[in-house]
Amino acid sequence: MKAEKKFNATSGYLMLTLILAIFAVSLLLFIVKMILFASLATLLWIFLSIGFVIVNPNESCVLVLFGAYKGTIRENGFFFVNPFFYKKKISLRARNFYNDPIKVNDKVGNPVMIGLVLVWRVEETFRAAFEVDAYENFVMVQSEAALRKLAGLYAYDNFEDEHQEITLRSGGDEVNAELEKELAERLEIAGIRVIEARINHLAYAQEIAGAMLRRQQATAVIAAREKIVEGAVGMVEMALNRISEKGIVDLDEEKKAAMISNLMVVLCSEESAHPIVNAGTLHH
Repeated sequence: MKAEKKFNATSGYLMLTLILAIFAVSLLLFIVKMILFASLATLLWIFLSIGFVIVNPNESCVLVLFGAYKGTIRENGFFFVNPFFYKKKISLRARNFYNDPIKVNDKVGNPVMIGLVLVWRVEETFRAAFEVDAYENFVMVQSEAALRKLAGLYAYDNFEDEHQEITLRSGGDEVNAELEKELAERLEIAGIRVIEARINHLAYAQEIAGAMLRRQQATAVIAAREKIVEGAVGMVEMALNRISEKGIVDLDEEKKAAMISNLMVVLCSEESAHPIVNAGTLHH
């Protein structure tokens, strides 16, 4: 496979001086009415003028002569090349690509909306110009394909599989690193270097978003309840031990059960307890 090669172009200022001299000669020939030679001189300086090329900073120019690749000008400046050369400008600047979120299925089949932002630049001008057709469109198509593949490797979260260590939602750097690796492999054929690739949008698809939100809320409530019950049991145990150690009151099993029940209701209730003052006997 061919690779990019450097082309050493002639200074444009030197050729500009020569062309201006030919232009002056053609005017002189017209004045002395040597029409044939004047016309030939005019055609010559017009033809040579086609060979000028300006290469801006962070830009390159690929040169082709009758279907044969001759090289790439990477230096910025004003140059002159063979007027028969076909000249194609390729930017070497870093570029951003942002795609609208697309609907894909994650590892467990849930439809999710996912989008990415990609920073890339052309590294190899020969491959960008001749190995693919329209390398900018190639970047867009391959980015979407890589994003779909990545979504199929991981679940959105670990609801279905609690042992899943890396998910799209919590994977962070690991998921982004896998995305960069996949894109780098896909875009290498076009001579494109991936500078950075990040997932910038991630959500459940609209048709299941409501159900999944309720599921997440239920999971959060259950987790909170577990903590509350765990703390309440510890507080009840501590209270019984303190009462027993200090000999405040002698509680039999029935009274302990009643006390535990009352404390658990007070500690686990979502609303503040409203005490009832017993104005009767000690136990009623």
